[in-house]
Amino acid sequence: MRRASHLPMIVRGVAQELILLPLSGLFVSRRRLLNQLGLFSLGSTLPLRRAFAFAGTPAAEAGTSPGPVIRNRAPLAPSAFYFLPLGSIRPRGWLRNQLEIQANGLGGHLDETWADVGTDSGWLGGKGESWERGPYFLDGLVPLAWTLEDERLKAKAQRFVDWTLAHQAANGMIGPASNNDWWPRYVMLKALTQYQEFTGDWRVIPVMDRYFRYQLGELPKRPLRDWGKFRWQDQVLSVLWLYNRTGSAYLLDLARLLHAQGYDWTAQYADFKYTRKITRDFIKLDQDHGLKDISLATHGVNNGQAVKTGPVWSLVSGNADDRAAVLKMISELDKYHGLPNGMFSCDEHLAGPDPSQGSELCTVVEYMFSLEHSLAITGEAALGDRLEQLAFNALPGTFTDDMWAHQYNQEPNQVECSLHHKPWTTDGPESNLFGLEPNFGCCTANFHQGWPKLANSLFLASGSADSDAGDGLVAAVYAPCEVRTILRGTPVRVIEDTAYPFRGEVRLTVNPATPLAFPLQLRIPAWAAGAELRVNSQLQSSPIPGSFARLERTWRAGDAVEIAFPMNARVSRWFNDSVAIERGPLLFSYGIGENWVKLADRGMTADWQVYPSTPWNYALAVDPQRPALSIQVSESEVGDSVFTARHAPVRLSVKARKVPSWRAEDGVADPVPQSPVSSQEPEENITLVPYAAAKLRISAFPQLKSEG
Repeated sequence: MRRASHLPMIVRGVAQELILLPLSGLFVSRRRLLNQLGLFSLGSTLPLRRAFAFAGTPAAEAGTSPGPVIRNRAPLAPSAFYFLPLGSIRPRGWLRNQLEIQANGLGGHLDETWADVGTDSGWLGGKGESWERGPYFLDGLVPLAWTLEDERLKAKAQRFVDWTLAHQAANGMIGPASNNDWWPRYVMLKALTQYQEFTGDWRVIPVMDRYFRYQLGELPKRPLRDWGKFRWQDQVLSVLWLYNRTGSAYLLDLARLLHAQGYDWTAQYADFKYTRKITRDFIKLDQDHGLKDISLATHGVNNGQAVKTGPVWSLVSGNADDRAAVLKMISELDKYHGLPNGMFSCDEHLAGPDPSQGSELCTVVEYMFSLEHSLAITGEAALGDRLEQLAFNALPGTFTDDMWAHQYNQEPNQVECSLHHKPWTTDGPESNLFGLEPNFGCCTANFHQGWPKLANSLFLASGSADSDAGDGLVAAVYAPCEVRTILRGTPVRVIEDTAYPFRGEVRLTVNPATPLAFPLQLRIPAWAAGAELRVNSQLQSSPIPGSFARLERTWRAGDAVEIAFPMNARVSRWFNDSVAIERGPLLFSYGIGENWVKLADRGMTADWQVYPSTPWNYALAVDPQRPALSIQVSESEVGDSVFTARHAPVRLSVKARKVPSWRAEDGVADPVPQSPVSSQEPEENITLVPYAAAKLRISAFPQLKSEG
């Protein structure tokens, strides 16, 4: 068995009461040790092996059966759903391929080519970058490595984990001594909680306990500021994670203190004032290094992280208004800054609804993370719809096909990626280049969490284990995967076979070890009117769009659930009454011809500009009331590289005409003309592909005036 050289062997037998404590060199009783670490309530409810790994293994070898679902302890309010223990879900098919592409690309090699997370990182004891980038990298690397069971990536992650756990200060502080900012520790705690779930490493919980006790005493003297003040809800997640495992009451005091010192996001959105494109002058960006409250309150990433604030805090407050705040926040962002790809504009601050404005990649993955947690806490099906929009459009739409380069900002109407200052509100001219670290390196370190965290959120657990109505499974997001979990003491395996979102058919094969009664809930997207649901070929009651369909039965091995989602093309309205074409959760775009020009080599990768090689200024001849009459659908094989133009599994054909007056300036498409428009140009049939397949694209089009 693997054992870190700096750790002594832990002596323990099956019923043993003595443990060799590495900090003191003394034998102490099991009860005393647990009390000292604030873990007695955990030790009294679970075998000690669930809190700590087996003898001599800082990270226990993963077993074939994940542990039990951890639900909220009193007095926390119950969640609608709960995350399955990490390791319960394994991606298959096209989704696994996306994780493999990431592992073989920048996500799996970043430390080899970027000094900020290389061997001199402050989070490895070096003198290099010592703020957020090491924790950001680890926050995505841990779920990527353990979800793929990739030993190479596990070893990379283990170095950061081992250094952090082995170098805790005597007062409980973690991380490099060169800075004491609370914010980067939030991210490291997120990474450590995931690592502990995957591995069972016995060191994590006591390190977190000591750190939180230190922070509780320190915050009154050194309160939250700037990034930590605006992102407090991210640490509350880790505090509640530990509380649900230990029951230590001081953790709720810490959560309340973080809330008291943190920014009041719910109040901001109860009376939302940032309804226009933010300018540098408006937020006084050049003063105080951009850290004034008004700058941070309008910062895109902060808002993406803030979306989950109400639901997270509702666990402590028990307030239904807090829980519902997530829908209010999304509604305001959509109304004033919404874009067709499911994002809100933020380049880098809120930027209005023009589809030529961009969205920062950090915001995409943080918005996804917020939605994953908000969906679990609230049970709102609409949050799953939005999560799929981001995951299947905005996330892959900002990478090269091989994931060796990414953008800082992406645009729905993106006609050129070059060194220009427009249209960015507060960012610089490299903002939409594809490269190693265009504009700023936060996204380089942070994008890694997107795909693996989505994969681990596909299925959730429902209800309470103490309730006959609960303890079931929830299909929250659809993608090919396999689930292994334990329900009511019985091992259950579910296989999801699907080519969703490119096809509308989903097949779930349910395999309990023995016949077992439990509820299976299936998210029915709001766009899926007319969906059909069958169990063992028997048609079920028509499911309601925008809700969770519930199947309650005694399941037997081989039972099959089949869902047929109607994948009809539909037309949605956007800025200046422009039209966008959607099908299922996918947005479709006109793919502009691309001329890639290398700007510079960057170690193992490079920075690229992309110039258009074909016209792009089309208006569509579509009837929003009867889209099937004007949009033709063609399907091809759903292979591995599904988000590439060459292998796009779905294409749409639509009639269009060029609009000569719609042009680009300084590499940026002018605002989409007010619809409807007239054009005397010849009618053409143009092809639309999934948004992420087109790196240069038009996604929001003017609508042609009807000739009738």
